[in-house]
Amino acid sequence: MEVIKIRGTEDTPNVLLDAQKGIIEFSGRSLPEDVMSFYAPVLRWIEEYIESPNSHSEVIFRLDYFNTASSKMILDILIYFEHLSKEGHEVLVKWSYQKDDEDMADAGEEYFEIVNVPYEMHSY
Repeated sequence: MEVIKIRGTEDTPNVLLDAQKGIIEFSGRSLPEDVMSFYAPVLRWIEEYIESPNSHSEVIFRLDYFNTASSKMILDILIYFEHLSKEGHEVLVKWSYQKDDEDMADAGEEYFEIVNVPYEMHSY
């Protein structure tokens, strides 16, 4: 699979999708005007990836902010990797947030109450 790198803007996150290394990474801010058009190719790539995943998948969220529409996309992404984990594949989700950003820390905790996937919380 092709490595996909999407350079973030003020309203869209940086995205790295690297099947060979098993790294899926989102960083920056996610509040695209049309969330579906931004995330649709990412979700298609993930759907293809989980058909033949790397032996270890690491999903990294290092977001400073995301809007409500993006929160649904994040949940969808986490659900894909929950299924992959339940199938016996090694998956680790890393949720990183600024140490003084309680809202982002709480958001991560809420996701991991909904989705059963191995995860780590990191502040920076």
